[in-house]
Amino acid sequence: MKLAPFALERYFAPREFVARAQLSCSDCEALTLDDVVAHAEAELRDAWSALRLGYSESRGHPLLRAEVAAMHPGTSVEHTITCAPAEGILLAMLSTLAAGDRVVACAPAYQSLHEIARGMGCVVDEWPWPFDLTRLTALVRARKTKLVVVNFPHNPTGHVPSVDEWHAVVAAARDAGAHLFSDEMYRFLDLTAAPPLASAVELYDKAIVLGGLSKAFSAPGLRSGWLVSRDLDVIQRCAEHKDYTTICGNGPGELLSIMVLRQRARILARNIATIRANVAALERLVPGAKGPRAGCVAFVELDDGVTALADELFRETKMLLLPSSVFGAGDRHARFGLGRAAFATTLEEFATWRAVARGSG
Repeated sequence: MKLAPFALERYFAPREFVARAQLSCSDCEALTLDDVVAHAEAELRDAWSALRLGYSESRGHPLLRAEVAAMHPGTSVEHTITCAPAEGILLAMLSTLAAGDRVVACAPAYQSLHEIARGMGCVVDEWPWPFDLTRLTALVRARKTKLVVVNFPHNPTGHVPSVDEWHAVVAAARDAGAHLFSDEMYRFLDLTAAPPLASAVELYDKAIVLGGLSKAFSAPGLRSGWLVSRDLDVIQRCAEHKDYTTICGNGPGELLSIMVLRQRARILARNIATIRANVAALERLVPGAKGPRAGCVAFVELDDGVTALADELFRETKMLLLPSSVFGAGDRHARFGLGRAAFATTLEEFATWRAVARGSG
């Protein structure tokens, strides 16, 4: 398998941990270890104190898998496997695709969602943003399609389809007999009164859902994620491929993951409140900006040459802004991350800096 360099990760690598402030984080404010353990049930705190640093079960801790299944009605533990979130994309594609297969994938997107298939020798046709359902149906029907890849709420644009549109996406995959890989890392961050989208696995027996704790659940450092599918052959093949990757999860991380998921109502309420406040700041301080209906990222049009703008911003202020060029989506947009507590303060500073840089301050 030959993979192109991961543009987003290569952009972040020299900047992320030396930046003074960040405008484009894709996650929500991280939890502290003390907070998670303090809010855990007594039995889990006891298990934490007695934990031995041995190997864990290959498919994941049974209690963790049970929590995952409970979030996906119509599934059970046997329909789940745990993994690192990025690992889940690799496992699912290794388990459903072969060289020469055709994939239809939304774009722009997290690069793994299309690059792994390309690296395997598949033909990847992109379903471009803004996401037109007629275009998707035409793409899927044009030639035999093995896999449809979507991500809602969408990174980086924040797009969320309506319930009817979402059902139409699922129908397009079903009508083609294709598997549907649904990246649902931003699920549960609903900011409006609109009905939340059902998980793809609730709607289609050939759906494969990716979830994890990195975005909505404020625990990216745990590297904890999962795949859920009612197609047990796919789950079995994922388990067999996992023997060649991480083999099993880390015991402390799995126990902490159970704690986090059992506290999800508290964590999600905190994060949604933060995102709503940051959406208000974004729409007030950046002309023309509009926040998402769900998730914690927004794609905002600024000017031509956002890459140069971001480079100048980082050089002068050590503030980190992610340009759309990293996603192969032109150079007029930037991704803003709305999940961090310091976002509004950082955005105020950015707006002032930008006004001066444009000669209007």
